[in-house]
Amino acid sequence: MKLGFIGLGNMAGTICQGVIESEFIKGEDVCGFDINQDKLTQMEKDYGMCVCTSERDLVEHSDYVLMGVKPNVIESVLDKVKDLLDDKTIISIVAGYSHEKYETLIPGKHHLTIMPNTPAKVFKGVTLFERENTLTQEEFDFAYQMFESIGEVYVIDNKQMIAGGALSGCGPAFVYMFIEALADSAVKYGIKRDDAYKLVAQTVLGSAKMVLETNEHPGVLKDKVCSPGGTTIAGVAALEEHNFRNAVIKATDACYDKCHNIK
Repeated sequence: MKLGFIGLGNMAGTICQGVIESEFIKGEDVCGFDINQDKLTQMEKDYGMCVCTSERDLVEHSDYVLMGVKPNVIESVLDKVKDLLDDKTIISIVAGYSHEKYETLIPGKHHLTIMPNTPAKVFKGVTLFERENTLTQEEFDFAYQMFESIGEVYVIDNKQMIAGGALSGCGPAFVYMFIEALADSAVKYGIKRDDAYKLVAQTVLGSAKMVLETNEHPGVLKDKVCSPGGTTIAGVAALEEHNFRNAVIKATDACYDKCHNIK
């Protein structure tokens, strides 16, 4: 099977690198097209992938086509290639473009809308698949196995896709901000910055693993760290005083609204 990428920005480029490095697919079986020629040249050099000269050239040489372009250009890209899509499988990571939208743009074609995230770069990604799609079982299995090679895959109802994407797609940025802020607080008290980043990152990693592996509610795990009259509960109280939880919820609200309003 030949896998093609139209657009190799941060997310699509991460997926491309990941599926090759995970050995899900060989670099020689991957094609790419991007308006950034330097990026294509580098990907060709690093991974041995095939560089295509246009969107049409890429589709003609691919069985599966991952759409990784910006929302403001996806429709013009589809207009260029829609007559070539009869025997192709479209996998889209374009924000705001759901199964319903694709049915109006390329009716009768095989397409699946997904939402990946950047931790795929270290094979710890989360990818959401829309439950309703037009792929055959064989095509769906190929897509599932591809993204399983770089993390976890969750199939969710289409109506939950925007909310899920705001959480897993945008969430890493919020986590990085938390890591940066907590590390800054450590630097404030004399810990070297490199050490602070490592300490905080490992703390976040370990805490996340506790949630996943113990199956305990995060609030219960939090309570186990908070001794009566202790230091941790003082910090928790300070976070509550400064609306920590509300700020996180509002950030997700902003992502949801932005994605929901993409035209």
